Amino acid sequence: MSNKSDLELALIQTTLAWHDPAANREHFQALLEQARGADLVILPEMFSTGFSMESAALAESEDGPTSSWLREQAQRIDAVICGSLIIQAADGSYRNRLLWARPDGTLAHYDKRHLFRMAGEHKHYSAGDVQVVLELKGWRVRPLICYDLRFPVWSRDAGGTDLLLYTANWPGARRQHWNRLLPARAIENLCYVAAVNRVGEDGKGHGYTGDSQVLDFQGEALLTAGDGDGVFRARLSSEALAAYRERFPAHLDADVFTMN
Repeated sequence: MSNKSDLELALIQTTLAWHDPAANREHFQALLEQARGADLVILPEMFSTGFSMESAALAESEDGPTSSWLREQAQRIDAVICGSLIIQAADGSYRNRLLWARPDGTLAHYDKRHLFRMAGEHKHYSAGDVQVVLELKGWRVRPLICYDLRFPVWSRDAGGTDLLLYTANWPGARRQHWNRLLPARAIENLCYVAAVNRVGEDGKGHGYTGDSQVLDFQGEALLTAGDGDGVFRARLSSEALAAYRERFPAHLDADVFTMN
């Protein structure tokens, strides 16, 4: 059985102010107060601007105001906080980058691998090429971003990921895909899945229906946020995960492959 403690999640599903980082930081600061007590707080994709292709105009530096704000908030509520924003990396490239801010003031990050070409994201951002596994209270957490969900090879891990985490701006027009792919990722990887989407309408007129959720290793919902606006909580059981993997060790028969 597992010797890890349970993991308390807080998912923040809400509207986003279009191209207004200061307004979004103020909005999320109040919501983060409601998330106190969680070990991990998850914000949507591009939470400071909305899903925008104006990377050159909106990008912040790696130590910019939103990165600093995330570190401050993580220290304030004593939790890891993560979500993606538009970053200009040290090499000058623009990245859709998930930041993982720890209470001790340190940051880790994951750069979105699959860029949404139907919106031209691949023309305005550079893709990441590294799978990132982050440790929290003994849990192995692997962050991914929105369109990554459609690519099971990139989500696949036979090495013991405990929680797959997706942060997104997933439009309501493809709501059915979101709700079907998330359970598949949980089932095939024998792990928990937490997925955070936004609600409301963005500056391009696209509507978002939320459906943030937490699923167990059998694809069963532990939490569904529907189209609600606010903070939603779920607790993950390490014992239940370990017991299921022992009872149904399908990961031992997984195909071995490498990625370029």
